[in-house]
Amino acid sequence: MNKKEIGLENLAKIDGQAAESVFEALKDIAPDLNEMMLEFAFGTVYDRGVLDFKQREMITITSLLTQGGCENQLRVHIQAALNVGLAQTEIVETFIHCVPYVGFPRVLNAVFIAKEIFEKAEI
Repeated sequence: MNKKEIGLENLAKIDGQAAESVFEALKDIAPDLNEMMLEFAFGTVYDRGVLDFKQREMITITSLLTQGGCENQLRVHIQAALNVGLAQTEIVETFIHCVPYVGFPRVLNAVFIAKEIFEKAEI
């Protein structure tokens, strides 16, 4: 399989149907961005084999939390974290662990986004 095919396979495992909406939204304005995400992020980085998808999503939601201003991506990746087997309590604890490093405002924002995702998923 080529990197794009590997990326599609990994993305299906991680994001499920949510990935399709992202690609659909970008296809008219930035189709090359779709290719980059598939081939590089999901076809190369996610496919390295050292970390499993749960660990990768934990790192991703932590990174998005620390950056701030990434609410839409945080929504996608909190759902992805659930998809790959992280429990609600693990996601919340991951965010709480960040308080000493990034502060309450960013952690609170992430927790409220998580709450929104959990309620949608009826967890």
